[in-house]
Order: sequence, then C-alpha cells, then structure tokens
Amino acid sequence: MICQMPTLRLYYDLLSQPSRAVYIFLRLNNVPFEPKPVALRKDEHQTDEFKKINPFSLVPVVDDDGFLLTESMAILKYVIGKYELGDHWFPRHNLKKQARVEEYLHWHQFNTRGMCASLFQQLLIIPKATGKPVNQEEVEKMRKKVSEVLKKLETYFLKTQTYIGGGNEISIADLFAVCELMQLYSCHEHSLYEKSPIIKAWMDRVKNDTNPYFDEAHKIIYRTFDVYKQISSKL
Repeated sequence: MICQMPTLRLYYDLLSQPSRAVYIFLRLNNVPFEPKPVALRKDEHQTDEFKKINPFSLVPVVDDDGFLLTESMAILKYVIGKYELGDHWFPRHNLKKQARVEEYLHWHQFNTRGMCASLFQQLLIIPKATGKPVNQEEVEKMRKKVSEVLKKLETYFLKTQTYIGGGNEISIADLFAVCELMQLYSCHEHSLYEKSPIIKAWMDRVKNDTNPYFDEAHKIIYRTFDVYKQISSKL
C-alpha cells in the first residue's frame, strides 16, 4: 500500500470522461494526490491562471512537484511506472500484452471517445450552448457511428475475452473505454451498448473491479441521467 504524503496535484472535473478514469485509477490504487477541481461549466479551464498549468485548457492535468502532464493516458502510464503498480494495468514485462493495450488506446481516441463524445454533444452540449433545438438528423448519424464503434469493440477488442487487453485482469484500456461509454448513460443512450451482452457483461466487470470509486466518480453522471428528461425538454 502506498502511504506517503502527496506530491501529486490532480486538476479535474468529473464531467470529463478522462478525468473520471484518472480519478478512479488514483483512488483505487491508493495513490496520494491533492484534488484540484476545475469547473468546466464555469469556464474555469479558460482562465489565465489555469492556462499557466495547461495551455490547452483541458482536464485532467497532474502536477507532480512541478512536473506537469496534460494527457490522461500519459498520466496513468507515468503513475504506474513511478509507483510500480500492478503490471496488469499497463504490461511492462510482456511486449505482446502491452501492444494489445496500446492498440486499443490508439484506436480509442477517434473511435470510442470521438463518437460517444460527439453524440453526447449533439444531444446536450451543443443545444444548451446555442439555444437551438437538438439536430435529430445529426443525432441519428452519430448513433449509427457509435453503433459501428460498439460492434468493433465487441467483435475485435473483446470477442470472448474478459478484458480488452486479452488478459484476466483489468487494464487502463478498460477503464478509459468504460468511462467513455458511461457518458452515453447520462443522456439516456445506454441502450446502444446494453443491447450487446458481451459489452454489458464486460462493463459490469469493470464497474465491480473499480467500485466503490467507480460510483463515486460517476455520481454526476447518475444525477444527469435523473434530470436529463427535464433538461432535454428545454432544449
């Protein structure tokens, strides 16, 4: 168990999918950190003060005693190496297992992340920001693209495997993927992934592996789910 004073500062907003992945990972592995919430809805990431920390104005960011990292995947790989955490998270001693995790992480950005985030934006962020009604034509396009991504996730990355990397234990690939899919839950699009027994069973495993921190990090997503109908009726 890691039991030292924190040198790590985590700048995050749990509305952010990668922020949730990093937060869950740190909490689950008992990595000491100083929480530094950044309220995206209040544009705190756009302030001059925050831009000194991350000129890209994004979260999450970690500051490890002056060493700044602004990309979530780099953050977790760095933390795994620094604290010598379980090899299953990001295999360091088996090149093929590492390559399988990397394969998904590279695919993730423009597929799971890109498509799920775009659907969420079409349903909630863009209408709220512009005051215009939801563009149902664009929503249907994004639903089809998300469905295509989920099919590839099921048939290539998971198949009959327990986890994305092909091993019997969770990796950071699983954590990033599930946090991304949970964004769809907040806007009532979870049926897209729940219709796949393979994906649903895998997500349940990841949730069980990472609780209670998974539910802790997703409280805001669960709240958004509860009020989405009320929110969407005003868009």
